[in-house]
Amino acid sequence: MSDQQQSTTPPKSTRRPPPDPKAVATDLYTLNHLHPSIAHNSSILSRTLENSAAQGLPLIYSPRAFAKFLALQAKAINAKHCLEVGTLGGYGSIWLASENPGLKVTTLEFDPHHAEVARDNIATAGLTEQITVHVGPAIETLPTVLSDIDAGKLETFDLVYIDADKGNNWNYFDAAIRGCRKGAVIMVDNVVQGGAIASEDEIWNTQEHVMGARRVIENAGKDERVSATVIQTIGEGSHDGFLYAVVL
Repeated sequence: MSDQQQSTTPPKSTRRPPPDPKAVATDLYTLNHLHPSIAHNSSILSRTLENSAAQGLPLIYSPRAFAKFLALQAKAINAKHCLEVGTLGGYGSIWLASENPGLKVTTLEFDPHHAEVARDNIATAGLTEQITVHVGPAIETLPTVLSDIDAGKLETFDLVYIDADKGNNWNYFDAAIRGCRKGAVIMVDNVVQGGAIASEDEIWNTQEHVMGARRVIENAGKDERVSATVIQTIGEGSHDGFLYAVVL
């Protein structure tokens, strides 16, 4: 195999460990009680995951408990416009919109196939009026969305959720603030990486997902436009966590 053909996937030792079975069981127990199969959006969420898997999308969607937390966060702050960076199959967008009928979701997806599947899932869920999918590199499509906000065509962001290519975490965060109202919440997922962000092992200094997490944390800590913290999580998503910031 030539150098050009070799996989760029990091060795297993550079990825966070698999989830603890007890943590997964806890997620399943709590979800079965707090979001049972009779919930109003349970069937459309299940169909979204099933169709996404059938269409070959990677199984990297947000864990169910976190996806509902995101939707409840939008409800708690009475969000009217949410930006999502990283659509995948639309699972997160559908959670947000189905739990918040008055919410407009603008979601950005790099991969055309992922975007096509997401649009199909969104249409099946009956949420095309609430969710708009933009296709292309988010670093290019986000300025267009921000221009629409500046022109008064869209409301400012009340909530921003970033879960895309980790090397651009800070670039998305920095740009998104421009479109946020005071008091808006910005969340960046997967910033703990099994504790790798705090490890002194040199192997992490070559990993984009770790360096991107460190950069957004360190830069947010120096940015006077926001106040932020990191919340560690366990469960279906293994040991990870998210950056939580409020625009000042």
